[in-house]
Amino acid sequence: MNKKNWRHHIRSSLNELSNEEYCRFSTMIKERLLKEPFLEQCRTIAVTISRPPEVKTDEIIEALWRMKKRVVVPKCNPKSRAMDFYEITSFQQLETVYMDLKEPIPEQTAFVPSNEIDVMIVPGIAFDNKGYRIGYGGGYYDRYLAHYHGQKIALAFHLQVVDELPKESHDIPVDYIYTEKTIINCVDNRRVRNENRS
Repeated sequence: MNKKNWRHHIRSSLNELSNEEYCRFSTMIKERLLKEPFLEQCRTIAVTISRPPEVKTDEIIEALWRMKKRVVVPKCNPKSRAMDFYEITSFQQLETVYMDLKEPIPEQTAFVPSNEIDVMIVPGIAFDNKGYRIGYGGGYYDRYLAHYHGQKIALAFHLQVVDELPKESHDIPVDYIYTEKTIINCVDNRRVRNENRS
């Protein structure tokens, strides 16, 4: 299947999740992530403000605030297709923009450059076991990740992860995927694949 077909297929599967499953699986993913030792060493974490059927991030953000972490969220510019991150300390610093997305209000928040972001939680509709993803079609993260050198992780329901997705030369994979069932080590999976090829 091509990317468009995968996007449609996974969206259909996500729409079949009951509200109970959606909330329960999101909580399991949150708890799995928050147990990770690497979070202790991180100061700044980038995360999106999710909307159903994406994995819930509001409770993750609240937990990161309690851990005294700096939380930064994206602000997109539809004209330039560029994206910047701003620190938020309250959900009151968000505004609803196009397509009902919630983004930081620049006048109330502080811009944070990419070299200060320790961990980037990368959104997507579909992922494969090597960490390659299909996003929502805007290309914002593809462009940002080309110049980002920190750790890249993803939060996804298990049904969003498949064996292999179509990819292009500019696609940048994530390092780990957290699902309600497991943590997928995409770095190791890519290494094994490369060793099998050689």
